[in-house]
Amino acid sequence: MVLLLPDGEADSHRRPSALSYAIQLPFARALARAGEGDGLAVHVLRYRCRGWNADDAHPAEDAAWAADEVQRLYGDVPVCLVGHGMGGRAALRAAGHGAVTSKQLMGRRVLIVHGTNDERTDPELSYRLAERAKKANRDTCRFEVHSDGHALRQHRSEVVALAADFVRGSLFARSYARPVADALAAPPPLGLRMPLAAGFGRSLRH
Repeated sequence: MVLLLPDGEADSHRRPSALSYAIQLPFARALARAGEGDGLAVHVLRYRCRGWNADDAHPAEDAAWAADEVQRLYGDVPVCLVGHGMGGRAALRAAGHGAVTSKQLMGRRVLIVHGTNDERTDPELSYRLAERAKKANRDTCRFEVHSDGHALRQHRSEVVALAADFVRGSLFARSYARPVADALAAPPPLGLRMPLAAGFGRSLRH
């Protein structure tokens, strides 16, 4: 099971817009297609409100609730949290849930992807987070999408393919693509500044 966690805002108790959910649907469908043969299911989480809201960390609470629901509805199945923007932060916070097999952090497999031209969230912050995580958990890697911004629109197909490869490798013990395996094996900084190559998605469609 993949729980896809959308982006959000720092502070807001308003309900999320329908657009924030709809934006994630093509990504969800692509992940579902990639894992169809393995029986992968993908759900996009609808947050109660669109803000993180300081210590309340509402999206992380919602993600943990959703993982509980997965176990209640489907039994003891492994869960992968996939988040965009604030959803990535929620994934890291909620990843201590017993059902989660990728993210947070001890005993989890962690992938961070960041655009180098992100003007909303400093890429160096995610690098320092990955660096700290790598010290405690060798199964951590980070990819940089050069010239792309916060939404990762310019290299969307490559990002989707990277996420799909990581999900299948983490949930179904598939072999990771060579760049992912190299990034996981490499020490910092190399494995935490791995460039996402143009055409990564095409190389997996064979």
